Amino acid sequence: MIEKKNFPPSLSMDTRQFIRFVQQRLHQQPLEPLSFTLKRDVQRISAVLFLLGLDTNKKVCLILNKRSRRVRQPGDLCCPGGGITPAVDSLLSKCLDLPFSPFSAWLYRKRYQQTHRSGGRKLKLLLATALLEGVEEMRLNPFLVSFLGRLPDQQLWMFKRSIYPLVGWIRYQQRFFPNWEVDRIIRIPLRSFFEAKRYARFLLNADEQDESWDMPCFIHKEQGQSELLWGATYRISLHFLRTVFGFTEPPLAARPRVRYSLAANYQTGSKT
Repeated sequence: MIEKKNFPPSLSMDTRQFIRFVQQRLHQQPLEPLSFTLKRDVQRISAVLFLLGLDTNKKVCLILNKRSRRVRQPGDLCCPGGGITPAVDSLLSKCLDLPFSPFSAWLYRKRYQQTHRSGGRKLKLLLATALLEGVEEMRLNPFLVSFLGRLPDQQLWMFKRSIYPLVGWIRYQQRFFPNWEVDRIIRIPLRSFFEAKRYARFLLNADEQDESWDMPCFIHKEQGQSELLWGATYRISLHFLRTVFGFTEPPLAARPRVRYSLAANYQTGSKT
């Protein structure tokens, strides 16, 4: 069980040291090669940006979108990103070869390209997709994003999609302007992930089957509201914490249960 306020020393590093530390830890993790192909898989893969930055108190935070009621999975917290548009994203990915682009400036770019051969081209495509979606969804400035590395892909079992998370650091930008897909921007201080009281579980019922599961979740409180982080975004967050900080989450059985139910239009959104 983790202890309240048992924060890793790396969270007290200055920004430059912290970014280098995260890049090193992500580079050291063993990852499967990017095996997707556009012809076969383009309709069922998405790229998302696991976006880190500083809040107004100069503390490292995770920056997420809260999905609006007009899209699928309304109310969920998610990373900015979406599906690949091959013609547009392939063209934009070539721009990532330019000097000082998020990919060109990546500390481990040359090593990655040497080790993974075609993986560099695929990684640039995923990064171009995630950055473009960030621009559309929250007016993210892509020129202020530093690429830190990637995380293992995650499966969305409700929608039969694979999500490819890419870790980024946003410099300077504090204000974002959500589009119709996003209800608002949520900032979660990384320090709060090391507080055991934030972790809970809820009972998820499947509509088409007489089954239910205890789902792990994390509760973020902001301006008197509680936001629930669960599902793929929760798994991405926990994998990042384990990889970078050696974090161990509280066991599921030891967590309190919370009430939570999916909206009736969870798989479709309201479309209005």
